[in-house]
Amino acid sequence: MSSRLIGVGVGPGDPELVTVKGVNVLRAAEVVVVPVMDTGERGRAEATVLHYVPARKVVRVVFALNERTDRARREAAWDAAGERVAGLLREHGSVAFATIGDPNVYSTFTYLAQTVAESVPGTVVETVPGITAMQDLAARSGAVLTEGIEPLTLVPVTAGAAVLKDALAGPGTVVAYKFGRQAGEVAEALRETGRIGDAVWGSALGLPEESVRPAAELDGTPLPYLSTLIAPPRRDGGRGGKL
Repeated sequence: MSSRLIGVGVGPGDPELVTVKGVNVLRAAEVVVVPVMDTGERGRAEATVLHYVPARKVVRVVFALNERTDRARREAAWDAAGERVAGLLREHGSVAFATIGDPNVYSTFTYLAQTVAESVPGTVVETVPGITAMQDLAARSGAVLTEGIEPLTLVPVTAGAAVLKDALAGPGTVVAYKFGRQAGEVAEALRETGRIGDAVWGSALGLPEESVRPAAELDGTPLPYLSTLIAPPRRDGGRGGKL
């Protein structure tokens, strides 16, 4: 039988936001892999998984998730992680990989699956969707992501604040991921495009250190790396005006 590698989205941090299907897949898998930084600290995915799976089934695999300057070191870490997971697949029939958010949205799983599929031919790759940070932030802040025919644009600020500014100049809601280290530039872009009034940001959603604040309070102080921003458009049509 073919080996199965299943990427399971476990949400932004609140263990209650893992889907029933996600929990069932995690429990059914022979091994559950969780990514950890080379510092060894427990990540959100691992903390969430341990609410549903016994520690003996969980395998911690090191990814250089905090390495953004040394490309050779980062790629070496990826290769080592891929081979570790490939080895687990050769040994076990079913391996689940837990990833925060959704496995098909800016996820570590995407790259891992490509590497493993090359190492273990015939591997069946599957994904289980998860709640994203933008959905959780919308629920916690009361921000409406889309109405009627509005578009929704998702931008990783790791691509640069200029990309975000271009998106803010367009229509619909703009969501920014990973903007914490460029909080000052993000605030400036929001003000220049007239979007700061209704925008909100959040970090550590569902965790004890959670913060959900109006973007107007951004003062340029760096925020946690995994901060999320929602900047809705100006809505003047009244209830149902855009339907």
